[in-house]
Amino acid sequence: MDGNMLLIVVAVAALIIGAIIGKIITGNQAKKIEESAKKEAELLLKQAKKDAENIKKDKMLEAKEHYLQRKSTFESEATEKNKKLQKRENQLKSQQAQLSKKLEESSRKNNKLEELRENLNQQLELITMKKDQIDKQLSSYAEKLEQLSNYSREDAKKELIESMKKDAETEAMSSIKDIMDDAKIKANKEAKKIIIQTIQRTAAENTIENTVSVFNLDSDDQKGQIIGREGRNIRAIESATGCEIIVDDTPEAIIISGYDPVRREIARLSLQRLVADGRIHPARIEEIVKKTSKQLEDHIREIGERTVIDLGIQGLHKELIRYVGRMRFRSSYGQNLLQHSREVANMCATMASELGLNTKLAKRAGLLHDIGKVPEDQPELSHALLGMKLCEKFGEHAAICNAVGAHHDEVEMKYAISPIVQTCDSISGARPGARREIMESYIKRIKDLENLALDYDGVQKAYAIQAGRELRVIVESDKVADEKAEELSFAISKKIQDEMTYPGQIKVTVIREKRAVSIAK
Repeated sequence: MDGNMLLIVVAVAALIIGAIIGKIITGNQAKKIEESAKKEAELLLKQAKKDAENIKKDKMLEAKEHYLQRKSTFESEATEKNKKLQKRENQLKSQQAQLSKKLEESSRKNNKLEELRENLNQQLELITMKKDQIDKQLSSYAEKLEQLSNYSREDAKKELIESMKKDAETEAMSSIKDIMDDAKIKANKEAKKIIIQTIQRTAAENTIENTVSVFNLDSDDQKGQIIGREGRNIRAIESATGCEIIVDDTPEAIIISGYDPVRREIARLSLQRLVADGRIHPARIEEIVKKTSKQLEDHIREIGERTVIDLGIQGLHKELIRYVGRMRFRSSYGQNLLQHSREVANMCATMASELGLNTKLAKRAGLLHDIGKVPEDQPELSHALLGMKLCEKFGEHAAICNAVGAHHDEVEMKYAISPIVQTCDSISGARPGARREIMESYIKRIKDLENLALDYDGVQKAYAIQAGRELRVIVESDKVADEKAEELSFAISKKIQDEMTYPGQIKVTVIREKRAVSIAK
C-alpha cells in the first residue's frame, strides 16, 4: 500500500510539472510536451496501480500466513492448558474423594466417642452412687467403732499420728545411723590412707621446751661477777632483759627464767658476751643488751626468710616474715611453734596434693595458721582470730585468712583448705611426744565428757576411760529400752562432736543391764 501511494504522488507531481511546463512553453511544442507528459503520467499511473496491486496481494498473503501461524500456536497452547486443567481437575476429584472418606471415618469415630462418653457417664454415675453408699457404711461403722472403743475419730487419728511419728523417728534414727556408719567406713578408709601417707612423708623431731634456760659457766667464780656488788649487776640484767636470773647451788650454771623465749634468748646471749668480755657493770650490761636485742631481731628476720625460702613460699609480707622468725622462740604445750608450723605446712601441701587442691595455698595457710600466737598485743582475741586479722591486714588470700581463723572452729569454714589445715594441726599436735598436755585441762576435759553424758534422761553413771578415748555410759534398764540405747549412743557421740574439742576420736559405749535379785530366807 505504501509503494502505490508513492507512485500516485509521483504521477501527480509529474502532471503538475507538465502543466507548469505547458504554461511556460507556448505553441505546439507546449501541447506536444503536455501530451507526452500525460501519456507518461498515465503510464506511470497504470504501472503504479499494477505495482500497488502486487504489493497488496503480497501483504495479504503475509498477513494470512501470520494469522495461520498465530492460530496454530494458540491452538497448541490452548490444548496444553486444557490438558493441565484436566489433570488438575482429576487430582482435585481424587483429593475430594479422599476427604470425603476421611470425613466419613471421623464421623464414625465421633459416633463411637459419643457412645463411649455416654457409657463413661453411666459408669461414673454408678461409681458415685456406690461411693455414697460406701461413705454411709463407713460413717456408720465409724460411729459403731467410736461407741465400742469409747474413742472419737479425732482422738484415734491423733493417737495413730503419734504412733506413726514415733515409728518414723525410730526408723529414721536407725537409717541415719546405718548411713553414717557406711559413710564413716568408706570415708575413714580414704581419710586414713591420705593421713597415713601424709604422716609417712613428713618427718619431724619431738621437742620439749621449758620456760627456763640454763647458762653454763666455766667456773663458779664467775657467779660473783654476774651478781656484782650488793647484786647491782644481776638487777641490771633483770631490768634490761625482763627475765629472772636465778643463781643457786647448781655447779657452774645459772638459770634464766621467763615466759617470753625471745627475752630469755636475749638474756642468754648477753650473759655469754659479758662473761667472755669480763667487764660486767650496769652501763656495760645495758649496752650489750641493746646490741644483742638488735642482732637477735636481725637473726629473727633471717630465720623467717630462710623458712620461707625452704618452704618455697613467695610474696609474703615482711612483717609476716618477721612473725614467722619469732615463732622459733615460741612454744605451744612444749612444742616449738616454728617446727610445728613447718610440719603443718608440709602436711597441708601433701594432703592438698592427694586431694587435687591448690598445694601453694595449703602450704601457706599451714605455715601461718598459728601466726596469732606471736604478737603480744590484743590479748583479748584468740590466736586464731588474731592470726586471721593479721593475714587480712597484710593482704593474704581469702582462703588463707579463713583457714587461719577456722582451724579451731571459731569462724565458719568456707574453703576446701580450711579443714585440711585443721586436720594437719591436730595431727602435728597429737603425735606422741609432740606436746605436753597440762594436767588441769586434761582433768577438765574428762569431767566435761562425763557430765555431758549425765545430762541425758535415764543415764545412771558415766565413766571416761583410756585417757578420755572411750566413754562408758550405764543406763537404767527400766527407763531405757534396747532400741533407745542405740539412739542414746548416737546422740551422745553427735553432741561430743558438736560441743567438745579433743584429739583423735572418742568411743561411746552405752551399757544396759537387767538384774533380778531375790533373797532366800
